[in-house]
Amino acid sequence: MADQERGLAAIVATLAKTALGEQCDLCDVCRLDANVLRNDFPILDQKVNGGKPLVYLDSAATSQKPRQVIEAMNRYYEFSNANVHRGLYALAERATEIYEGTRAKVAKFINAERTEELVWTKNATEALNLVAHGYGRKFLKAGDEIVVSLMEHHSNLVPWHLLAREKGCVIRAIGLNPDGTLKLEQLDEFLAGGKVKLVALTHVSNVLGTINPIARIGAKVHAAGAVFVVDGCQAVPHLPVDVGSLGADFYAFSAHKMCGPTGLGCLYGRYQLLEKMNAFLGGGEMIEEVRIDGSTYKEPPWRFEAGTPPIAETAGLSAAVDYLNGIGMADIRAHEKELLRYALRKMDGVKGLKIHGPRDIELRSGLISFEFKDIHAHDIAHILDRDAGVAVRAGHHCAQPLMEWLDAPSTARMSVYLYTTFQDIDALLGGLEKVRQRFDAA
Repeated sequence: MADQERGLAAIVATLAKTALGEQCDLCDVCRLDANVLRNDFPILDQKVNGGKPLVYLDSAATSQKPRQVIEAMNRYYEFSNANVHRGLYALAERATEIYEGTRAKVAKFINAERTEELVWTKNATEALNLVAHGYGRKFLKAGDEIVVSLMEHHSNLVPWHLLAREKGCVIRAIGLNPDGTLKLEQLDEFLAGGKVKLVALTHVSNVLGTINPIARIGAKVHAAGAVFVVDGCQAVPHLPVDVGSLGADFYAFSAHKMCGPTGLGCLYGRYQLLEKMNAFLGGGEMIEEVRIDGSTYKEPPWRFEAGTPPIAETAGLSAAVDYLNGIGMADIRAHEKELLRYALRKMDGVKGLKIHGPRDIELRSGLISFEFKDIHAHDIAHILDRDAGVAVRAGHHCAQPLMEWLDAPSTARMSVYLYTTFQDIDALLGGLEKVRQRFDAA
């Protein structure tokens, strides 16, 4: 009842602010109130660096966890801690129900056709490596082409480098337009050559925020007879994702960016492809029969899940998916668009600040990479943290080819999520003014 009363009070207060023409914390017909949701995130209720309220603007790196997720993992350890699949006693059966039940829940969350199309890994990086190893090493050969783009995270580049080096494949890269969108005409040129066997692209850039037209790209890739691999790490937490309509053959994402725990990654794969793939790791759980001179392996997805899996983490992800579903992914997207619109307008007024990526908020997700001329991104992040309590990311963001294209050794990056408020954006703006003034004075 107390939470309901707080929520009602927040709505009334917000409507009063809106009537006065002030910035509103509620979005999409008042269905998401970040100030109320923040009550579920204990880590946000703290002060740092001499008593400054924490302003967390690094959700693209990892999201914070609601107490519902933390409590779900604690409940697993307190009441259901056992290994999955193997035991014939109550705890093991309960643990298996959590583990496999979460698989079904996550498969439904991304609208996979079958529960068995969802493979657990330890992170999205391992998921992409699994595809490179299990599919790429088996089906690609010398002279085949792999298409990536200049905006890829290293996790969607290095596995293909390793594969190309081993198999003699050729890597081609799609360039970028000045606004940070893909030059799709280059993809058409590559596909027309008839040698492309695999295309690996990010759904949303972790630096530019660019939302790529994955469904349109997928149709092109399939028409050319190639396989389409998508890095969805920056999409699944922020956008409604339907892997079927996107046309992705493989789609990788991480629990820790979607209010879930670290140590758990997700790989969607079309079952017709998964069942043809080689195992990635060998050992217990993934086998059917083992002899001294050989072994046979389970059907997907269990073929790819050797050893004791991240069981407690699936309990946490189950609660995270419930949490996101309770809010609604469309409402989360609407909230982030309002934050993005507000932040871009305010940041445009900061003298000397350069913003990267598309300006059309329909084409970008809720992150903004930026830089001041002659001020290193690490200095920006340090001063924001020390003087304003604002946490942002600084560096090359595991995207060095993109940094080279931007002609920037590094950038600072702010990123928002469902618990981010307009006051957080205001705190960032105040901190940026302190950065500029400090270096102007120097």
